[in-house]
Amino acid sequence: MSNSITENVFSKQIEELVRDFVKSNLETMMREEFKNYFEVERPDLKNSKNGSYERILDTRFGRIEDLSVPRDREGHFQTCLFDPYQRRERWLGETIITMYNKGFSTREIGSFVERILGDSYSAATVSNVTNVLFEDIKQWQERPLNKRYSVLFLDGTYIKLRRQDVDSEVVYIVVGITEDGHKEIVDFFVGGNENSYGWKDILVGLKKRGLEEVLLGVFDGLPGLEGAFKEVYPKADVQRCIVHKIRNTTKKIRKSDQKKVTSDLKKVYRANTKNEALEEFKTFKETWNTIYPKVVTSWEEELSVLLTFLDYPKVIQPM
Repeated sequence: MSNSITENVFSKQIEELVRDFVKSNLETMMREEFKNYFEVERPDLKNSKNGSYERILDTRFGRIEDLSVPRDREGHFQTCLFDPYQRRERWLGETIITMYNKGFSTREIGSFVERILGDSYSAATVSNVTNVLFEDIKQWQERPLNKRYSVLFLDGTYIKLRRQDVDSEVVYIVVGITEDGHKEIVDFFVGGNENSYGWKDILVGLKKRGLEEVLLGVFDGLPGLEGAFKEVYPKADVQRCIVHKIRNTTKKIRKSDQKKVTSDLKKVYRANTKNEALEEFKTFKETWNTIYPKVVTSWEEELSVLLTFLDYPKVIQPM
């Protein structure tokens, strides 16, 4: 499996969760927009609601295949969130993610709504949509968290966000797997450059909100992150993300050797048992230590946290 394909497999589940989150909130906004169109803007028109239709919208987090857009029987209503035939609206999804970050003020939410609705709707409608969005955000931010998660995934991704100007900021995404196997977004945090101090503040905040226990933490090799995680959840196991490790490794390998090196490493992390994995690593070390000693040392030093998943029952190892 190529590195790019492996990365796509790794990120797919998180992207799906984020995409569903963006979809849900776009639909909330459109329902309120629809309601105000007939109740505030055009009370003279009969609201013969005719369900909704599905359309495609491309976002920064992937394609939404089945975005539900409300419609009326006479075709009077047309959402202002995007043009009728528009397929790509990347900044809209990014802004929704940003709004659900703590610290995004009511005024900023109002500015966002006014920017997309202001030319077509009255101040009353802008205010109504803002209030609904604000309450939805508040409820989501203040909702009680599960006391215990089996797995907590920590992932940081950079996106360009529009505030006063356009700049790249990290979105810290925390995804949890509950004890019954349900995946959910625990929280978003936006701002600055990704670092272990930012992650520690996030984890401390989650614990204060009631997330007391984590069985396994999964994340990349960001310097200091493992220590920060263990400070907050000292009893949790740590699984270093193999995908990130492979990606970083290939950068240090000659192109002509990349396929063979990654194939040999795959024998390590695809082993059936930890003992088998350690034996495969011995072979890997014998093969490549002379040519790439730093790469081998890097894997050797982190092998214990790269193979944590092999300590778990086979039925949940792929997860």
